[in-house]
Amino acid sequence: MGLHDLVGHEDLRTSLARAHVSGTLPAALLLHGPRGIGKQRLALWIAQLTVCTSPAADGPCQSCGPCRMTRSLEHPDVHWYFPLPRPKATSKTRLAEALEAARFQELSDMRASSLVPSWSDDVRGLYLASITNLRSQAAKRPTMAEGPVFIVGQAELLVPQEASPEAANALLKLLEEPPGQARFLLTSSEPGMLLPTIRSRTVPVHVAALPRETVRAFLADHFDLDDRTRAWAAHLSQGSPGRAMAFLPDEDGPGPLESLRRRALEIVTSATSRRAAEGYRLAASFPPARARQLLDLFTFVEEWLRDLGAAATGADALVINHDALSRLKKHASAVGIVPSSIPDAFPAVERARERARRNVNPQLVVNGLVRDLRQALLESPYPSPTGVGR
Repeated sequence: MGLHDLVGHEDLRTSLARAHVSGTLPAALLLHGPRGIGKQRLALWIAQLTVCTSPAADGPCQSCGPCRMTRSLEHPDVHWYFPLPRPKATSKTRLAEALEAARFQELSDMRASSLVPSWSDDVRGLYLASITNLRSQAAKRPTMAEGPVFIVGQAELLVPQEASPEAANALLKLLEEPPGQARFLLTSSEPGMLLPTIRSRTVPVHVAALPRETVRAFLADHFDLDDRTRAWAAHLSQGSPGRAMAFLPDEDGPGPLESLRRRALEIVTSATSRRAAEGYRLAASFPPARARQLLDLFTFVEEWLRDLGAAATGADALVINHDALSRLKKHASAVGIVPSSIPDAFPAVERARERARRNVNPQLVVNGLVRDLRQALLESPYPSPTGVGR
């Protein structure tokens, strides 16, 4: 089946295509923007543009052999690397072989299913062995194109994996001394986590979120949904088709992001409950390992905090989780949330995020977050209209 059509980003695509036709497209780009908006799909479109035999000012021709091979993920000179779960191999050689086998398997799965999920329950990383495989591929002569194209998706995962910058440094050496006419397309939703030296070797290109109606049309094209579910997912998407897909229910129940969203609301409401023990019981319900799985959860905690402040001030139109607006208003009033105290809660989430990146016990991380949120929101020095919790 190959890749689905690239959704949106028409103006950016036109600019990139014109730059390529005029010979001014940089050899190393960093595509950055919100997660799930199609940055890796755009990188594959750029790769297709650069290997196309008849590129035009509006993009690749879509009909030549290289175009068709790129869309089917079979072009021998277009190499796509992305985060993978760590295999159970022990030696460096076996790890490199296992990662390459896992990458080819995922590429095979992507050929069978045109939609690539943006979220996974697995803890994934771009390991040094993966970049070693990339460097080995870069040392080979291209088969068809003038030069190879290397796509590195979610490049921010080069740094935090195993608390070591080795993988990032290995890629940096390749960017500093690129072989022949090689091109490098990095994508990231957190470019600040990349090594400054990597950012300095690439030209940043901001990829913006899509209009909500574009996401809604995408869901209508690819999923059999009723109008209410489609509108609900598009609203929560924040302009990200990948995010919208991850809210949709599957045969096992709620989608992965919907499960995280509900769990994050439990953290916020428990931390601001009149009964402090609720938060501690919630923390104890988390598993004692795999703290890095909490990172997406904490993003939702920040969204709920933002919505809690908006609901408390009557800024209903700014609430992301609009389906919970009445609940947020009721909770904010019941516990006496002071909107001006909301900003004090965000450093607590960032501290929890850093602990999770260091792989601290998840129960301890969540317990500390609940405690810090309670202190910021219910024990702040700001006067409360009800006096509850202060």
